[in-house]
Amino acid sequence: MTPTKPCRTVALAGNPNVGKSTVFNGLTGLRQHTGNWPGKTVETATGQFQTPGGCYILVDLPGTYSLLAHSAEEEVARDYLCSNAADAVIVVCDATCLERNLNLVLQIIELAPDRPMLVCLNLMDEAARKGIALSPEALSRALGLPVVGLSARRPRELARLTAALDALIAPPAAPTLPRYPDDIEAAIAAEMAAASCPRRQALLTLSHDPAYTDRIAAALIAQAESIAHAACAAPGCGYAPADRRIDRIVTGRFTAYPVMLVLLAGILWLTVQGANYPSAWLSSLFGVLEELLSRGLSAIGAPAWLRSLLGEGILRTLGQVVSVMLPPMAIFFPLFTLLEDAGFLPRIAYNLDRPFCACRACGKQALTMCMGFGCNAVGVSGCRIIDSPRERLLAQLTNSLVPCNGRFPTLIALITLFLVGGGGRWDGLAAALWLTAFILLGILATFGMTRLLSASLLRGMPSAFTLELPPYRPPKLGQVLVRSVLDRTLFVLGRAAAVAAPAGLLIWLLANCSFGGTSLLGHLAAFLDPAARLIGLDGVILLGFILGTPANEIVLPIIVMTYAAEGQMDGALSLDALRPLLTAHGWDAGRALCVMLFSLFHWPCATTLLTVRRETGSWRQTALAAALPTALGVAVCAAVNLLFHLMV
Repeated sequence: MTPTKPCRTVALAGNPNVGKSTVFNGLTGLRQHTGNWPGKTVETATGQFQTPGGCYILVDLPGTYSLLAHSAEEEVARDYLCSNAADAVIVVCDATCLERNLNLVLQIIELAPDRPMLVCLNLMDEAARKGIALSPEALSRALGLPVVGLSARRPRELARLTAALDALIAPPAAPTLPRYPDDIEAAIAAEMAAASCPRRQALLTLSHDPAYTDRIAAALIAQAESIAHAACAAPGCGYAPADRRIDRIVTGRFTAYPVMLVLLAGILWLTVQGANYPSAWLSSLFGVLEELLSRGLSAIGAPAWLRSLLGEGILRTLGQVVSVMLPPMAIFFPLFTLLEDAGFLPRIAYNLDRPFCACRACGKQALTMCMGFGCNAVGVSGCRIIDSPRERLLAQLTNSLVPCNGRFPTLIALITLFLVGGGGRWDGLAAALWLTAFILLGILATFGMTRLLSASLLRGMPSAFTLELPPYRPPKLGQVLVRSVLDRTLFVLGRAAAVAAPAGLLIWLLANCSFGGTSLLGHLAAFLDPAARLIGLDGVILLGFILGTPANEIVLPIIVMTYAAEGQMDGALSLDALRPLLTAHGWDAGRALCVMLFSLFHWPCATTLLTVRRETGSWRQTALAAALPTALGVAVCAAVNLLFHLMV
């Protein structure tokens, strides 16, 4: 029996936005996020694939522009490539901007000259559309490395890459090492002799010396441009004229922010308008399921308390979460992912760079804030892309000031019921504009709190960063739907449902356990009521926010279930039946507005707080991340409540 050969390890390197994750997905078959903007992949991913030549383990390194600086992505990629962990390296380059990509190729040649290396020239189809004719053979001769030109979005073309990889594992020819000016070469030789270190270590040492940093980078860029021009038979027009025309509008001085507002309002209008009917249908479905469950339990002789616990406690709370959350998320996430896939999100980050710099923060915080709209915990984790510890902490402490997906259903439901619920034909547009206003308020609060912290507790000057604006590309609808539904919608819904079932059990127990003729739920709500009234809420609402700390998605269902525990409702509530229940407990436009503002500004969910603790390693900073938005929410709600009382 022939022994099985061990799998070889191959490192996959490249700049952000070159299709590296697409190559990874195509080879390994694993689902990997292929976002259109840099800084998204911070941690290393691995996958396994088989070729006629053997088995390979592919290590997807973080996208980086350079190996000679010290950001988190660059350090991870550099350390891995300089180690002996990889048997070979594939460097993915974008054929539409080869000069910039070859800078990284030359650095990898310099730092890992003993590793077999293969250049994957991706996006050849886009280069052809732009009139750029590249010769992989000429590039191969200039680099002394095998080069494969392809379009990774076409799976059949990846066969050429795997064939070249099988051939690469054989002893390769030595690549052409970069050449620096004579004085730098002399300094490298002197450092090698003085420190008794290899050439790559001497180069890394000199690259951090201010006297050599810029000159080393300039030499690499000049060589990259020379090699790219030699490999380019027809230079074409580079960046597409159509892209430039769109960017004059999307990133223009006077049009950028209006365009962003229109895009945001349009997405929210589609979300609000499309969520009403599915929400009502799901609510009715859970009402039927509750009735069927009750009949089934009665048929087997289950006691009344068990029927109430399972039906009116757990299933009803679960029905509230699913019917309120699923429709908005199923619409919002695909639309948001389409913008990401088409290349609009990097432009949004570019537009927000200047305001963050004015707040003495890093422009990369715009990227992490955009991540926070999906999930604040993800936004906090994404702050790793910020190099400065001060600016990273600023982004982590303020990320929860923008609403995550778990807060959108609550905002949408209350806006629909109390701010625009007139039944008019323009209600959907009005609701979208109100929701846009709340999101803008969260963004403005992020700017304000960031500026306040940078001028007090976290003083310092902002740092610069490089942000690539990728070309506009037609979104891949199939991948968008799969990624947004499976990776986001169902994941978040599953997390909320996992929390909702125990919450329903807890609420049922508190509502059915009495002390002194009053349920424990009533005692807790009464205890919190005086403090809650000061900020325009009541004890039940504040209790809902406290019990909803595990996940923001269940705050409104907890409030509804707590109110309903006083007098049992018939089946799951739809939006039409929700308004009478809330108004019967003293809700009006003023209270609804205070609830929405407190939903926008209060302590982050437990997942986000644990993420802050993990990222900062400090319980003190975690407490600060909870206290800052809560203090802001208390102040804003108290002011709004006072204003409503004065108006009345």
